[in-house]
Amino acid sequence: MKGKNRFEGYVKFLVYAVVVVLVNLVSLTLFWRVDLTENKLFSLSPASKEAVSTLSEPLTINVFFTENLPAPHNNTSRYLRDLLEEYGVHASKHFNYRFYDVSPKEEGIGDATEENRKLAESYGIYPVQIRMIEQDEMKFKNAYMGMVIIHGDLIEKIPAITAIDGIEYKMTTAIEKLNSKISTLVALPEKVDIKLIMSSSLEKVAPFIGTDELPRLPETIEKTVAELNKKNYGKLTYSYVDPDRENNLQALRDTHDIMTLKWPALPENGIAPGEGGIGMILSYAGNTRSIRLMNVMRIPIFGTRYELIDMASLEEIVNENVETLIGINADLGYLADHGAIEISGAPPMGMPNQTQERLRNFESLVSENYTLRQIRLADEPIPDSLNTLVIAQPTEPFTDYELYQIDQALMRGTSLAVFTDAFQEVPNPNQQFGFQMGPSYKQLDTGLQKLLAHYGVQVKPAFVLDKNCYKQQDPNRGGEQPIYFAPLIKNENINHDVDFLQNIKGMVTLNHSPLFVDEEKIQRSGLTAKKLFSSSDESWLAKGQINLNPMFIRPPDKKEEYESQPLAYLLEGSFSSYFKGKPIPEKKVDEETENPADMPGMDMQAQPVADKTDAPGNDPAKPDLSRIQSENGFRETGSSARLLVVGSSALLRDNMIDDAGETPNAAFVLNAIDTLNGRGEMAAMRSKAQQFNPLAETSAVAKGMVKLFNIGGLPVMVVLFGLIVWWARRIKRRRLRMMFAR
Repeated sequence: MKGKNRFEGYVKFLVYAVVVVLVNLVSLTLFWRVDLTENKLFSLSPASKEAVSTLSEPLTINVFFTENLPAPHNNTSRYLRDLLEEYGVHASKHFNYRFYDVSPKEEGIGDATEENRKLAESYGIYPVQIRMIEQDEMKFKNAYMGMVIIHGDLIEKIPAITAIDGIEYKMTTAIEKLNSKISTLVALPEKVDIKLIMSSSLEKVAPFIGTDELPRLPETIEKTVAELNKKNYGKLTYSYVDPDRENNLQALRDTHDIMTLKWPALPENGIAPGEGGIGMILSYAGNTRSIRLMNVMRIPIFGTRYELIDMASLEEIVNENVETLIGINADLGYLADHGAIEISGAPPMGMPNQTQERLRNFESLVSENYTLRQIRLADEPIPDSLNTLVIAQPTEPFTDYELYQIDQALMRGTSLAVFTDAFQEVPNPNQQFGFQMGPSYKQLDTGLQKLLAHYGVQVKPAFVLDKNCYKQQDPNRGGEQPIYFAPLIKNENINHDVDFLQNIKGMVTLNHSPLFVDEEKIQRSGLTAKKLFSSSDESWLAKGQINLNPMFIRPPDKKEEYESQPLAYLLEGSFSSYFKGKPIPEKKVDEETENPADMPGMDMQAQPVADKTDAPGNDPAKPDLSRIQSENGFRETGSSARLLVVGSSALLRDNMIDDAGETPNAAFVLNAIDTLNGRGEMAAMRSKAQQFNPLAETSAVAKGMVKLFNIGGLPVMVVLFGLIVWWARRIKRRRLRMMFAR
C-alpha cells in the first residue's frame, strides 16, 4: 500500500513539473500578462494603441540590441520585446518589427552579426559603453542598444535605450510624427475644402488703396492650391465665391471671420457706393479656419494702410492651416519680444553669466514634438494656425494694439500659456564695488495684467515664501540652509483631478507670486477655473520692500499669517474680449524712423499735408480714403480655448527643467503644453514614467507608534501565534483521546 502511494506521488510530481514547463514554454510565444502597477507602467496607453492601429502605410521598427547583456540591460531587452509584441497585438497589418543580433564577433554566429552592425551604423546607431560585473571584477563593454523607425522614405531613430523609463513615450511620439506626415492625409474620409471669398467690386477700389495685385488674387490662389494638392495626395478642393454675384455677403460675414470694406460714392472715379468682403475659409469635418488675406491698419498721422498677404508665403500659410485643421500641424508659438526670456542664441557681449536666461532645455524638449515659432508682436500678427502661444516673463509694456492681437488670438481659439512674474529683478548698482547687497524688485506693469484680470485671474504683487521649501547645504556654517522662496509643492497640494497632473506627486518652484481668481466673473463668463497646484499651509507672503537673501528671511511668529497660496490656474471656455464695447486700437509707428512713402500699400494721398487745398477730399481726382470703412473680423466672444496662468517664469528655466525631461517640473510644463494643444493622451502617457513617489508625511505620534510596534509588537505577535498553535494542538489531542476512548 505504501509503495503504491509513493508511486502515485512521484507521478503527480512529474505531471506538475511537465505542466509548469509547458506553461513557461507557451508564455514565451503566447503574449499575455497582467499589469498590477499603479500607473500601468507595463501596459500600452490609449495613445499608443491608436498610433499603431491607424497606420495606413507600412511602418517597420528595426531594433539593434546586443545579446546576453548583464543586468539591468537584459531586462531592458526583455521589456522592449514585450512592448513591441503588445504594439503588434493592437497594430494594423502595416506594423512590423525585427530584432537584429549585433553581438561582437566572438559572441556572434558567423558573419551575420558583422553585417547587422554595419546596417545599424548606416542608420546612425553606434555602440555605447556599459558597466558590468564579471568574476567579481568591474568591466566595461560596448553594446548596441538602439532602434530605427522607418515609414516610407522617412526615418526616426532612438540611438540609445539604456533604461525602460519613457521608452513607450519616445516610440509613440516618433511613430506619430511619421504617421501624421503620410497616413493622415491618405486616410482622410473627405477632402479639405479651400474657399476664396472675394467680392468682385473690390477690384474697382483696389488701385486707390494700394492693392493693385488684388484682381489677380483668385488666379494666384488657385495655382497655389493646385501645387499644394500634389503634395497632399489630392485631398484639397478649391472654390471661389463672389458675394456680389450670390448676394450672400452678410451671411458669410456672420458665419466666417472675413474682412469687409464699405465705401461711399466716388463719382469722380466712377465708383458707386458699396461694400465687399475678402478672406479664405478652410473647412474639414465641421471645423473651419480663416485666413486673413488683407490687413488694414489705421496709423495715426499717416492715415490708413491696406496690405495684401505676402504672395511668396501664401503656400506656406495655407499648408500650415491645412495641417492644423486635420491635426498634423504641431506649431507652438513663443513670444520673442517685449523683454521676454530668450529661448536661443548666444549671450550678449560682456554678459557671460546670462546664459541661464536662455531656455535651452525648454526649447530642446518642446522641439521634439513641436515646431517652435518665435512671434514678434511688434513686427507681425499672431498666425491663425497657432494652437498655443507661450508668453514667458514679458518686461516691456504692450501697446493696446499688441494686447488686441493677443486678445483676438484667444478669441479665435488659440490657447495661451502665460508664465508671468509680478516683479522684475533689478541688480544693485553697488554690487560691483563689493557691497554685499541683494537686488531690488520692481513691480511689473506691462499691460498684460489688465488683460488677465479681465479674463478673471490676477497675479498678486508678492512672493510666496514657504517653510516647506528646498534646502541646500551651507558650506560655511554646515547643515542645511532653507531657501524659503523655493517652495516644495507637496502631493496633497497638486490637483490630481486634472488629467495631466495625475501622476505628478511633487514639484519645486522659484520666485513664485500667488494668483487670485475672481469666482463671480468666472461664473458670469461661463468659464471653468481649475487650481493646478498651491503652496503648503505653512507659507506666507513677502510684500513691499522685498529681500530674498536667505540669511535675512525669518518666518513670521503669528499663525494667522500662514496660508496656502494658489500658484497656477487653468481657465477653459469661451472667453469674452477685453475690447468689447471699446474702440479698436490703432497700430502706432515711429514717425522719425518710418517713412510713409516706403510703406507697401500706403496711399500717399491719405497723408496729411500742410496745405488744406492738397488734403484728401479737396482734389476731385483723388479719392478720400478716410471715408472707406473696414470691419476686420473683430470677435466679441471667442471660440472655446484654454488659458494657463503660472505666477512664475522660473519654471521654464534650465535650472528648473532637466535636459532629459524626466523630472516632475519638466513633466508639468510639457504636459501643460500638450494639453493646451489638445494632446492630453500624450501628456498622460508621459506621466506614467514618473518615478518620484514620496511617502505620505506622518506625525511624530504615528512614527512613535510604528517604532513601538516594530520593537515590541512583533515579538508579542510571535508569542501569541505560538500560544494559539499550542492551544489548537492541545484541543486536537483531547478530541482524539475522546474518540479512541470509546
